[in-house]
Amino acid sequence: MTHLHSGKVRDLFRLDDGRLLMVASDRISAFDFVLDPGVPDKGRILTAMTVWWFAQLPVRNHLISVDDPVIPVEWRGRAMVCHSLDMLPVEAVARGYLTGSGLLDYNATGTVCGIELPPGLVDGDRLPVPIFTPATKAALGEHDENVSFEAVVAEVGEQTAAELRDLTLDIYGRAAEIAAARGILLADTKFEFGRDPQTGELVLADEVLTPDSSRFWPADQWEPGHAQPSYDKQYVRNWLLSAESGWDRASDTPPPPLPDEVVAATRDRYVEAYERLTGLRFADWPG
Repeated sequence: MTHLHSGKVRDLFRLDDGRLLMVASDRISAFDFVLDPGVPDKGRILTAMTVWWFAQLPVRNHLISVDDPVIPVEWRGRAMVCHSLDMLPVEAVARGYLTGSGLLDYNATGTVCGIELPPGLVDGDRLPVPIFTPATKAALGEHDENVSFEAVVAEVGEQTAAELRDLTLDIYGRAAEIAAARGILLADTKFEFGRDPQTGELVLADEVLTPDSSRFWPADQWEPGHAQPSYDKQYVRNWLLSAESGWDRASDTPPPPLPDEVVAATRDRYVEAYERLTGLRFADWPG
């Protein structure tokens, strides 16, 4: 296999037959920094969740196999053999609740990605309807930037932009229903899509609906007006921004190492998200 790329979390290889091998590491990132240390089993949890979600969603995805003999033993459970696609240069983001960068944009302009929202919304509020709020794909170490739908049209064309928006909102709606039935609110999530080079079909790729790419909130603790308890890496972000970490986000200094208790609590949240959503035991996942 040939190494193609290493991102904040995943390493990508091309196999001799043209297929791709995507390996999810235990690295964890926040605020565009890869943190130290990683979170044990994180790559396996992300892979297990992605595989489960692919099976729930009525849309074509890039997954071929998680048990192909080409996968080295040490990567079993955290690697996926996938179809090679022509990836779109857009982060396809859907938001059903106002928080994160969407909240920052709203507080500054009253809009998110050019979409005007009602006045008086606060952190954690449910939006009147889910919205498509795309972002640029940033290089490693740089910031993704929220952009308007018109910017996506300029990048990929009107037809593809509309298809991307509609598919993103359809998937979000289905996933939010599944999560709600399990007592979890899907606040927001991001997807990546590529075109099948043979058919031109838009295909769901990368990871989907994991604690890295989504915000999951316990429904019984939802209370707008402040940051919500979560099953995602917001816990790590909150610690980094706390006085306890001693880190100044405005500086160029990398964040400090994560304490053992933060690492352990983050792993527990990821495992709980997987088990609550899927009804499966993470201990039974292969690898």
